[in-house]
Amino acid sequence: MAVRSKFSTLALALCSVAAWAAEPAPPIFFYKDWELACDNTGTCRAAGYQNENGDSEPVSLLIARAAGAGVAPTMRLQVLADKPFKGPLTFTVGALEIKGLPDDPMRDLEARHTRALLPALLKAEEATVRAGDMRWALSLAGLNAVLLKMDEVQGRVGTAGALVRRGDKPESGVYPALPVPEVKAQRLVATRPSDAALGAPLFARVPPADLAACNDPDPQLVQVYRLTESEVLLSLSCGMGAYNGSSLLWRAKDKPPFAPQLLDVDGEFDPSTGTVHSSMKIRGIGDCWSVRTWQFTRQGFVLVADTADGMCRGFSGGAWGLSRHVAKVIAP
Repeated sequence: MAVRSKFSTLALALCSVAAWAAEPAPPIFFYKDWELACDNTGTCRAAGYQNENGDSEPVSLLIARAAGAGVAPTMRLQVLADKPFKGPLTFTVGALEIKGLPDDPMRDLEARHTRALLPALLKAEEATVRAGDMRWALSLAGLNAVLLKMDEVQGRVGTAGALVRRGDKPESGVYPALPVPEVKAQRLVATRPSDAALGAPLFARVPPADLAACNDPDPQLVQVYRLTESEVLLSLSCGMGAYNGSSLLWRAKDKPPFAPQLLDVDGEFDPSTGTVHSSMKIRGIGDCWSVRTWQFTRQGFVLVADTADGMCRGFSGGAWGLSRHVAKVIAP
């Protein structure tokens, strides 16, 4: 029986990994005042905010949970005000009041507070946060739907560990966490003084269709960086919206016919790290961003980080930067 049990456990793990791999991309889900983003390891993060039609200043609660059996969710809280305030935060939902919470978005709430808050939040329509004479209203509209989606993504629906639809199925059947992928960076060949002269002939070989996304492409804005002994990176800075700018990038041979190939990456290339970094405002005031980073490897540029705040609710720079893809970069 012990041998049979080991084989059953292994089979379940393999099936679970296959289920994760079958996902075309980590899930992203929005409903009312809550959003969900899950990354490629199976960790999911749900964030809720004040109602955008209300009069509350910005407030957000983050509920995060890694994949795997027996893993408890965590919470973080942050508020924003247009005037200074003192003291720890008091969180009230229904009849439950928790005092002394840190005003620190980098600190998890204590596990006992998270355990007490979750069932109360699921039954209410709004929670309040206070500090001195300041008061914030956290909308709970959409919370149940978003946490149900989190349970679905992690295979928890109907188990004792589900956040929303609990059942008597064992937690051993939930999807396991996947390891953080390792990406080995490729050492770049130093750019040569003569590489700058390749800009004009390289740009002349760029297919016109590649430039469709660039507003008024200017050949004077072309830059050339050395990648390998025989290949270079062609970068063209161009505007891509009212308040965002980026660069189109091509990988090309350093000798005719050059054959530049447009890369499925966008952003600024850093030759010191071999990375392309993209930071895009979702709206002009900069309270939500999409940030991605690619690393140059033997296989080309590989995505190593992708974060975004899908809801724009007044936090400068975005509230949390919800991870959608993570990787560990190994130096060359």
